[in-house]
Parts: sequence; structure tokens; C-alpha cells
Amino acid sequence: MGLTSLFLEVKNKNVFILGTGEVATRRANRFLDKGANVILAGNHISKELTDKGAVLRSLENLDELVDWSDIIIIASGDKKLSDYVSSISEGKLINRADLPSEGNLIVPTTFLIGDIEVSLYTGGKSPLMAKELRKKIQSTITQRDILEIELQDYGRSLLKSQISNQKDRKEKLYEILNDEKINSLLDECKIEEAKILVKGLIDKI
Repeated sequence: MGLTSLFLEVKNKNVFILGTGEVATRRANRFLDKGANVILAGNHISKELTDKGAVLRSLENLDELVDWSDIIIIASGDKKLSDYVSSISEGKLINRADLPSEGNLIVPTTFLIGDIEVSLYTGGKSPLMAKELRKKIQSTITQRDILEIELQDYGRSLLKSQISNQKDRKEKLYEILNDEKINSLLDECKIEEAKILVKGLIDKI
């Protein structure tokens, strides 16, 4: 497989999920949280999913659901049914939870730390290690890192109106990153005071 990491805009995309079990529910929540239209085919879905806008359909109209969808998630324990849906999904983005190598879309382990979104994929070799690596990453990224990102975003937005050259903006952002006074304020989680210093530095340009 020639897989590469991407972030895909799924807002208002149509997502069909074959299955209503634990994996299907996790996938449904993930897409619903990002604004996708989600239909699941199976026996039962939770009130949480219906409250978010998910729709439950029977297994009788699979061809129609595949035609409707932009993205197909196969998360059913019925291999015959899964193979059938896969066979009629040519040209679609398809994730097979049961046989990832048979699809063209991977839904990796993903988590948020503040505004940082991290995705992990072990090539299907060890979902367990993906969970362990997640714990390591979560323990490494600190609240100060989150504040630094917020401050860099603030600085970038101000610099765009002051400096047209991207390379020059980057150099200024490095100055902000390494400024001792700003770093001292971030160490004390004083983000608003740090922003005042950043604005002062940029106003002098």
C-alpha cells in the first residue's frame, strides 16, 4: 500500500458505516464531531449518536447507501456482507476495520492535546503499541507547549500585516520563541502578559 498521512475535510461529507458495534460507534462519533453526515446500517445505535444526528438504516439498502456516501467505513463482523459492500465501493474512500489492507483509507489512533491533534499509525502491526505511544506523547507535551503554540499563532497574525517576506517572518518568530522575558512569562503561564511583550516587539519593526 502507498499510504501517506493527510488531514481530510469531512464537514458535510456523507459517511456510511456498515456495522453498529463498538468500532462503528467510535468511528461514527469521530465523523459526527467533525460535522459529517453519518448513516449506520445495522441493528441499533445509541441515543448519543442519534442526538448528534446519526441515522440508523437497515441492511436492505446497501447499494443505495454506498451510492450516497463519500466515505465508507466497514466495521461489521459479517465478512460476507463486508466483502459485498467493499466490492460495490469502487471509486470511494473506504476504510475496512476488519482488513485495513483491503481499503484505501486508514483511520488512525487520534487524540487532542489542547489545539494539537496527533495521529498514530503502526502500519497495522500493533494497535496496542499505538496506545502505549499515545501515553508517552501525552506525557511529553506540556501546558507550556500549548501556550507557546497560542503565542506563536498570535505573533504570526500580527507579523503578516507587518512583514511580507515569509523568511523574515520566520526569523522574527524564532526571536519570539527564544526571548528570555517571554519565556519567563510562559513558564508562569502568563500568556496575556507574554502577548503584550510580543506585540511590543512587533510594533518596533
